[in-house]
Amino acid sequence: MAIEYRWAEGRNERFSEIAAEFARLKVDVIVTSGGAGIAAKQATSTIPIVFAIANDPVGIGLVESLARPGGNVTGLSLLAPDLAGKRLENLRQVLPAIRSVAILGNAGYRAAVIEMGELQEIAPKLGIEAVVSEVRRAADIAPAIEQLKGRVDALYVCADPLISTSHVLINDLALAARLPTMHAAKEYIEGRGLVSYGPHFPDLFRRAGDYVDKILRGAKPGDLPIEQPTKFELVINLKTARALGITVPPAVLAAADEVIE
Repeated sequence: MAIEYRWAEGRNERFSEIAAEFARLKVDVIVTSGGAGIAAKQATSTIPIVFAIANDPVGIGLVESLARPGGNVTGLSLLAPDLAGKRLENLRQVLPAIRSVAILGNAGYRAAVIEMGELQEIAPKLGIEAVVSEVRRAADIAPAIEQLKGRVDALYVCADPLISTSHVLINDLALAARLPTMHAAKEYIEGRGLVSYGPHFPDLFRRAGDYVDKILRGAKPGDLPIEQPTKFELVINLKTARALGITVPPAVLAAADEVIE
C-alpha cells in the first residue's frame, strides 16, 4: 500500500490545490478532515472520501444525512454544535464565578460559524454573556486576544485547521492576558490551555481506518452511515490553573478523565 501525505499547514486555501492533486493521482481513497473534505468533494465525485473528523458534516454540506451520506463521501462527526453547550457547562463548573466568555472562531470556516451561533444562543441561558471574536488568518489572533484583555472572564476556542496550527500561540497569548481557555480536545490544551472537552481524536482516526478497509473491499461510501463519537474526554491542565491562580473544585477534578499535572 502506498500512502500520499499532504499537510495544508493551517491554510484553508491550500485544500483545493491538494485535493486536485489527489484527483490527478487517481488515488483509491482520500482520507481527510471535515474542513478539507469540502475541497475533496469538489475535486472529485468518483474517488471515495473518508473524513476522520468533521464538526458538522450535514450543516456544512459535506453529506446529505448522517444515516445515508450519499455520493462518494462518508466518515465521522465530531458533534461540535451539539457539544458547545456541554463545553460551556464544563467551563462554568471549573470557573463557578464566570460571567462572560469570549468565543474565538474562524469566520471563514462554516462549522466554526455554526458553533459560534450555537454558543450565542446557549450562553445567556446559563447566565453568561458571550462576546464573539472572529479571526480569518493567523495574523488576526494576537490582536483579537489583546482586545479581550480585561473584558471577559474566559476564552472559548472553536476548533478548525487554523486553530489547530495556532493553538500553542493562542494559549500563550491567553495566558499572558490572564484568560482561561476552553478547547475542543486534549491535544489543544497540552500547550498551556486550561480545559478541554470533546471526542477522543485518536479513536476517531482509528475508526476512519475501518471505513477505508470497507471501501477497499467494495463498499460504497454513500451507503456507510456517518458514525458519531462514543468516547469523550474532560481534561484539565492544573499547571495552567496554578499559573492563573485558579483553584479547580475537587468535584470537577474527580470527574475529569485526565488531569495534567
